[in-house]
Amino acid sequence: MACAAAVTHGPPVLLLDEPTSNLSPQGIADLTTILGHLRERGTTLVIAEHRLHYLRHIADRIVVLRDGRARREWTRAEIPGLTEEMLRDEGLRSLDTPTRSRMPQACAHGPSVEAGQNRPRDVTPAATRHRAGGDHDAEATANGPYDPGSGVTLRGIRCTFLGRPVLDIAEAHLPGGAITAVTGANGAGKTTLARILAGLQRHAGQVLHDGRPLSRSQRQRESVIVMQDVERQLFTDSVTAELRLGALPERADHAAAVLSDLDLDAFGDRHPLSLSGGQQQRLVVATARLSGRRIVIFDEPSSGVDRRHLRSMTAAMRDVAAAGAVTVLISHDADLLDLAADQELCLRPIP
Repeated sequence: MACAAAVTHGPPVLLLDEPTSNLSPQGIADLTTILGHLRERGTTLVIAEHRLHYLRHIADRIVVLRDGRARREWTRAEIPGLTEEMLRDEGLRSLDTPTRSRMPQACAHGPSVEAGQNRPRDVTPAATRHRAGGDHDAEATANGPYDPGSGVTLRGIRCTFLGRPVLDIAEAHLPGGAITAVTGANGAGKTTLARILAGLQRHAGQVLHDGRPLSRSQRQRESVIVMQDVERQLFTDSVTAELRLGALPERADHAAAVLSDLDLDAFGDRHPLSLSGGQQQRLVVATARLSGRRIVIFDEPSSGVDRRHLRSMTAAMRDVAAAGAVTVLISHDADLLDLAADQELCLRPIP
């Protein structure tokens, strides 16, 4: 929509800042086609981006900025020759279109659940993948038999908007101590599910934690969500104060270490709103890590995040899950999903 509005008057120059953030693979493909047409019409395109794969056949040059200066520059003829090692050294993502590895499917069924998910009564082991250094183990390791009393269980979840159903899950299980990726096309109900888990959305049905029903008000106290628009979650006048605001008292002393892990240690005295978009994203992830909540939801946390910080963000999410929290990752980012997710709940739009 923003792109359509920007090109309506036929500008000679079009500036795009992270235009693929939060877009599904189909959305990225559609945007790539639009950008190709604009380029053919002679429009000058200036694109600030961490994802490079969709620009491989569009970009006439790539300029790498660091500390406000141009560090490297590659011409159109040089771009196909860029190796993974060269891109990794600059903190850039791959030029190859990301492909998703197969991962265990969450136990779920219902009209909003993509076909192929496991039904709870059919599942014997609850599988969880563990990765070291971002690499994949060849096989999932079983955590034992499926236990409907552990983690979060959704039953009969239904939500409507203006009389139209937007989410309908008969049953689903999200285990504690693991990262569940919630995926699906734009409009499938992923953010609606996040709001339900956080107690921010009215709905029919039950949400249980460790077998006990949780009301909306209880979920609001027991959960934390990293939203897509993180500026709405920054309230204090310094990065350090922001971390301490939402941290458990016993975890407040870990603030400095968490800032260092997420490469924010040089910004402790800075106002959060003076940070870049990616830095703000990592700051809110850091606050979630220190919150000690039992349900932690990351909604598209990788917008504005480069290759190196993608790994540090994954480590932060792993720490949250390792503490036993029900950890939910909503994302279209195949790189992040491959690094972080243990199981997948794939949603589909309701016809």
